[in-house]
Amino acid sequence: MKTKLVLVLLLVFTVLLTACSGGNSGSAKADDVIKMVWYPNESGQDMKSSRDEIGRMVSEATGKEVEHQLTTDYSIAIETLVNNNADLAFTGAQAYVEANKRNDAVRTIAVKTGESGTLDDAMYYSWLAVNKDEQDKFKENGEFSLDKIADTRFSFVSNSSTSGFKVPAASIIDHFSQQDEYADLTEVDLMESGTLFSQVLFGNSHQGSAVNLLSGNADVAAFCDTCVEDYVELADGEENTEGAVYTVKEGAAEPFNTVEGKEFTLMNATPVLNEPFVVNMDVIGQEDFEKVQEVLTSVEFANNEKIFAPEGSDQNALFTKSGDERLLPVEDEWYDPIREMAN
Repeated sequence: MKTKLVLVLLLVFTVLLTACSGGNSGSAKADDVIKMVWYPNESGQDMKSSRDEIGRMVSEATGKEVEHQLTTDYSIAIETLVNNNADLAFTGAQAYVEANKRNDAVRTIAVKTGESGTLDDAMYYSWLAVNKDEQDKFKENGEFSLDKIADTRFSFVSNSSTSGFKVPAASIIDHFSQQDEYADLTEVDLMESGTLFSQVLFGNSHQGSAVNLLSGNADVAAFCDTCVEDYVELADGEENTEGAVYTVKEGAAEPFNTVEGKEFTLMNATPVLNEPFVVNMDVIGQEDFEKVQEVLTSVEFANNEKIFAPEGSDQNALFTKSGDERLLPVEDEWYDPIREMAN
């Protein structure tokens, strides 16, 4: 009996030790499937050709099947990655920082460069936009003023979005906290109706947030340039600058098909570090990490027009290529500026 009891205790101890080892890089064995989870922004039919092509190239590089996991919510994608249910993902900078904090096996693998082909200009823009016909409501002495967004209906993307929440929230809090009424304003306050905004909406994707604005459900919306570039075109002004006017393209795909021809104006545009491809090292393993990184950062990948659509092309793709854009390896520390925003 004593021998059996000892064996049972040893078995229980072994199971508990194994369960507690999650989050240590390399502790899990890689399987024969590469699971890739996608944000809502990239889960639509319009991005299918890019998803399929990335899957094909990763599959050829690893010799494994690639399984795409599409989502309708940011948090689902993040939870899937953090909880060891996905090998690979394309996330925002803020989501990566959150995921890495919760599970240090989540690591960066590659990021898109700027036109220069380097990380020096690897950035996109967080927009605050208003409907063109209502832009004067948000101006003071002829200039856009954040004071005017108080008591409006405001649309964010998701509270896990870098450019659709974290960056605009930081600017808004910095501005309004100078006023006695809002001296203690927090991110939580911005997520709730009735504090600064009369109503707060979440689009659950950048496209959804933009459509909240253009459909009249919101007065102001936060979303990013690269996530809507396939649906809109510059109508007036200079790209990514205050006062620039954009029009929804004729024949735009869902969800913009319901707001075709609508116009919006930028209140401001803030540069943001490009989104990374990330992996869970506990799931993917070092060998496949190296194979996937090699293919993602290859010239073949950068020249694939199903992934990098040429500028001016009518083809929908994950990225647009106007110069020497490609993917390059990136280290965790590159995203420290995003971490510092929370301090």
